[in-house]
Amino acid sequence: MRRDEQGENKALKTKLTINDIARLANVSKKTVSRVINESPRVRAETRDRIKAIITEHDFSPDLQARALAFRRSFLVAMIYDNPSPQYVVNMQRGILDTLEDTAFQLVVRPCDRNAPRFYEAMQAFLEQQRLFGAILPPSVSEDEKVTELLRAVNCPYVRIASVVLDEPHCMIWTHDAEGAAQAARHIAKLGHTRIAHIRGPEMFRSSHERLRGFEEGLAEHGLKLAPDMIVEGGYTFQSGVECARVLLAHADRPTAIFAGNDEMALGIYQAARELGLRVPYDISVVGFDDTPIASRISPTLTTVKLPIREMGKSAAEILLAPPDAPRRTEPISFIPEIVVRESTARPAK
Repeated sequence: MRRDEQGENKALKTKLTINDIARLANVSKKTVSRVINESPRVRAETRDRIKAIITEHDFSPDLQARALAFRRSFLVAMIYDNPSPQYVVNMQRGILDTLEDTAFQLVVRPCDRNAPRFYEAMQAFLEQQRLFGAILPPSVSEDEKVTELLRAVNCPYVRIASVVLDEPHCMIWTHDAEGAAQAARHIAKLGHTRIAHIRGPEMFRSSHERLRGFEEGLAEHGLKLAPDMIVEGGYTFQSGVECARVLLAHADRPTAIFAGNDEMALGIYQAARELGLRVPYDISVVGFDDTPIASRISPTLTTVKLPIREMGKSAAEILLAPPDAPRRTEPISFIPEIVVRESTARPAK
């Protein structure tokens, strides 16, 4: 081949645009952009064909082509209103496990569902970011108006909740009631009868489910929670301290307390120390979530394990699933299980 012909061919390659690649592959420019940006939302055979053409023609997209994100960014948002910092961190890690080595980035959006302009702020956020998708942990996942806002801007989402709230293909179901029932059975089998529960905030569906499951588990053993043995916390350490102070001030104080999450369970440790009580000899404690601190504190905490990191990973996998993936007819489920450690024992005689 003459030098002038080689030069012409080289010039032709450098002049190719994303439109040329789309024409050669017989697809839309949007589809080429998806392949360039490593989007999973392209059929495997189509992706392979486009990549082969790109390689054949030594096509190198410019920055504008890289930014062509089919009218949507490559941002996945985790929108949360959860007072437990460890829950939030574990959920982030799980999502990032899935997003690693992809073109997607995680946007973490804390919010306050009690704020006067919460829905206005959420609508503005969704319209400005043009998200690829959103992951909603509790309690945001339980807010129907938030999902309405997401549908209005055509933003795919995944809800993580203690009960099924939506179509199976966009739900992760955590079966919180069953986990709480396991906590109740464990406490009852140890022989405790004076039992208390620090529940989560009223606005969290998980709080209701964990209370319901705990009561049902106790009922299996002929036990019942007295009304003054149920107090509402805020899923925070300090609320656990304050609620435990109330419960342990009873003349006939409980010998076992089930806390709605690990943060509040650790608050019970603090309140017990203030009164000179020892865990588990004077008071048995059970938490929920099995956050890392549960196995590091002394005595180690008996708790209900909920695999939060795996839940985040699965939620992101749902969002990034290819368009030809079969639509789920059942939600993804995570069944909690109790992890017995040192913070529970038979009641003192």
